[in-house]
Amino acid sequence: MTVYALLYALHVLAAVVWVGGMFFAWMVLRPAAVTALEAPARLRLWGEVFPRFFLFVWVCVLVLPIGGVGMLQLHFGGFETAPKYVQVMMGLYLAMLALFIRIQALQLPELKRAIASEDWPAGGAVLGKIRRLVGLNLLIGIAVITVAATRASF
Repeated sequence: MTVYALLYALHVLAAVVWVGGMFFAWMVLRPAAVTALEAPARLRLWGEVFPRFFLFVWVCVLVLPIGGVGMLQLHFGGFETAPKYVQVMMGLYLAMLALFIRIQALQLPELKRAIASEDWPAGGAVLGKIRRLVGLNLLIGIAVITVAATRASF
């Protein structure tokens, strides 16, 4: 296996974990939790799910740029000669990273406080904010994957 192939595989796996995890949470886990659980149990579930998933996202946050920059150097010889689709992907990555950090640094601690104090209405409001941000991040992630798969010309 070449270095490029290894970087590419790690890069794709990191994207699959991050975007696939958001897809699963948004499209499968959330509707099931709403149907099966009362608000307190649902909030406690998300209070357990997010920290576990975010550990994997942090790994992805590190692997994606390392693999991306490595492939950029090996395949295109640097940033200056990278095609526009690569530059678009890098910009969208930064947007996804910003949204993730916002959830991790601001909303998750607020959710944990609401759960600890059993303030279910406040917890529900925070969970709604997180849901919207994850939904936006999922859309951006799907856009990145589409750009990568089609190598869209911009």
